[in-house]
Amino acid sequence: MKKLLRLLAVQMFAAVLAVAAVAGPAGADTTETDAEIAAQWQNAWNTYKFYDTTPPAPGSGRSRVTTSISIQIDAPIMHVFAAYSNINNHIGRAAFLKRVITHKDWCAGGTRYINLTAIEDIPYEGAVVSLKTFAQQRIHSDDYYYETDTWSEPNVVTHQKIVFKRVPGNKTVVTENLTFDADATLIDFVVQNGVASHQQTQTAIKQAIESGQL
Repeated sequence: MKKLLRLLAVQMFAAVLAVAAVAGPAGADTTETDAEIAAQWQNAWNTYKFYDTTPPAPGSGRSRVTTSISIQIDAPIMHVFAAYSNINNHIGRAAFLKRVITHKDWCAGGTRYINLTAIEDIPYEGAVVSLKTFAQQRIHSDDYYYETDTWSEPNVVTHQKIVFKRVPGNKTVVTENLTFDADATLIDFVVQNGVASHQQTQTAIKQAIESGQL
């Protein structure tokens, strides 16, 4: 049964990629303007309410999984927090992430809010398909943590809380608390690939910070 669900999940993701390949350019990035993508972000925010952390209702056909991953970085917390919370530093280090479009960046009540869209270029059947992840990041600099809510096709929502903690030796432990909401037939696939992607990003940023690149 699990193999069947995973096969269905892969088929659904392949269908999304196939539609994107037809609707979008078979090359790097998208031909849409930043203003057009900003309008898409707002529509997704209004329609899917990916800021809403309410668990999926019973019988909705959707499931939720929460997990966490941690990594220790040999650098002071202020340096690690500044480098890690800057989403632009994830470009080239997160899997397939090619560009970040910032739609709005403002501060209120000691929190910095950033509305953004991440553009990912994914190889698919000899072409490069551009997919979008719409997100809001909320940075709490005084308390050394930030939150990010995202939405992407096929109706996958994530809620993230990334916490930074000082440890002896002037080092920093970064813990990513990850919550995934998706169709019940997709959830295992989404969690497995989502966690793997975040682990890759953690490792890459750790290496960049410790080597002095960031």
